[in-house]
Amino acid sequence: MIKRIPNYLTILRILLVPIFVALFYWGGEARTYAATAVFAVAAITDWADGYLARRYQGVSPFGTFLDPVADKIMVVTALILIASSREMPPLLAGILISVIVGREITVSALREWMAELGERKKVAVSWLGKAKATTQMLAILLLVYREPLLGLSARTLGIVLLVIAAFMTLWSMLGYLRAAWPSLMAHGVDLDKES
Repeated sequence: MIKRIPNYLTILRILLVPIFVALFYWGGEARTYAATAVFAVAAITDWADGYLARRYQGVSPFGTFLDPVADKIMVVTALILIASSREMPPLLAGILISVIVGREITVSALREWMAELGERKKVAVSWLGKAKATTQMLAILLLVYREPLLGLSARTLGIVLLVIAAFMTLWSMLGYLRAAWPSLMAHGVDLDKES
């Protein structure tokens, strides 16, 4: 039973998405506190499901597939909501979100390709990827919360952290591409014929 908990937590994270959206658009205190709390719970389950899966040997093909999907759904949804609410300048929001989402698409495709080659371990999650994810989660929490935090502007802190996360996003993506490049070239990737 305990081995199934990580998968339940992953499913819970997906189920929290529409609740988060509803609370975000509800506005007022509901957004400030309830939406922030829901996103915080999602972030905690993201850490907890991975920890429990490793701790109790509960890693499964289903969980391995669904966990990153759940993460991306929650993060991308939150970023779109933040951009639509104009919590930051539209141009800056557009650039940062394009970088973050573009990286996720690129790395997901890269991991799928490397799995086909039997070399997925070369692009396993790195310490930088984990640091990026943590910084990104904190940035989103602050941008959803909005209220002053210990006398500081949560909005400003959130924007600064999201900018840092975007740089880390590019840095980690380049690291994955560098690790995968020899394998891609060795298997005859023809860049002119790719669609």
